[in-house]
Amino acid sequence: MSKQVLVTGGAGFIGSHLADELLRNGYRVRVLDNLSEQVHDGHPARPGYLADDVDLMVGDITDPGAVGRALDGVDAVFHFASMVGVGQSMYQIADYVAANDLGTAVLLEQLAEQPIERLIVASSMSVYGEGLYRTTSGELREGQERSFEQLKAGEWELHDATGAPLTPVPTPESKTPSLASIYALSKYMQERACLIIGRAYSIPTVALRFFNVYGPRQALSNPYTGVLAIFASRLLNDNRPIVFEDGRQRRDFVHVRDVARACRLALERTDAAGRVFNIGSGQSQSILDIAAKLSHLLGRPQLTADISGRYRAGDIRHCFADLSTARSGLGFEPEIDLDEGLSELTGWLRQQDATDRFDQANRELACRGLAV
Repeated sequence: MSKQVLVTGGAGFIGSHLADELLRNGYRVRVLDNLSEQVHDGHPARPGYLADDVDLMVGDITDPGAVGRALDGVDAVFHFASMVGVGQSMYQIADYVAANDLGTAVLLEQLAEQPIERLIVASSMSVYGEGLYRTTSGELREGQERSFEQLKAGEWELHDATGAPLTPVPTPESKTPSLASIYALSKYMQERACLIIGRAYSIPTVALRFFNVYGPRQALSNPYTGVLAIFASRLLNDNRPIVFEDGRQRRDFVHVRDVARACRLALERTDAAGRVFNIGSGQSQSILDIAAKLSHLLGRPQLTADISGRYRAGDIRHCFADLSTARSGLGFEPEIDLDEGLSELTGWLRQQDATDRFDQANRELACRGLAV
């Protein structure tokens, strides 16, 4: 009989694509999801995109009874259940700690009683804070959090102690975490807790640090989701995308189907256990360029990005993935380049309705002094 896999948070964006990937490869899939109204735009019902063959159990990751029932007969678990978003995590602190930290603890206590063959936890590039940099003399340097004085002066780039500029380079898993938000802190807790308990109870465990995942099914009306979805929501409502700082900050955008395939590889590669892997595209794009590409593809080139010159607490300047470890340890290689992925995304976007809640979220951050 094929293996039974549980995906916590599996009715969401990445989890549903993972379910498709697993079903295509002969696995049976169960999902535990609370169908959060923020993620599902106020419609807490089974999403139409979730494959019919998925066994959906509606329940919360913090409920031991629901988690125990979901684990019945399960061979492996993907732990995706999480609240996401840097900005929101800085004021809904208790909610993020409960969903991410307590939810993970509940799952791990259940697994201690009924160990499984493999546990894969979704971590995040946010745990790095700033990425890795190179000095003018060629030395590698870990980026440090920028001071508020620097940000207030509009000095966005990182410099060394002498004032010389630092050049961003791909960030490897060996880079020391620098936790600049409650979201980042909670993701690092999820990652470390799973690896610690996995080792203690002989549960082979893998942590995957996702970079900026994009693609169809992303929640367009959630103003704390990925930047591409936020830009898309603005554009679909004939509003200009808003970019913070000067828009030249660089990120790594990886297609959701590449991420789903990486997750399956983490399940199947026996030598991946106990390790942490970056999952990205290995390429960097500026936020300003991404906004322009999306505006063009959606037929709204006149809606150029509004460069705000403002900054948000918890934001970092540059971070993109070094994939060397994922290539050697998982056999992972991204297959969908950005142009192909954006073309597919815009085809899906044209069929969607989106409520643009960016201004509301931005006012919330501003009134709390978190966006200046």
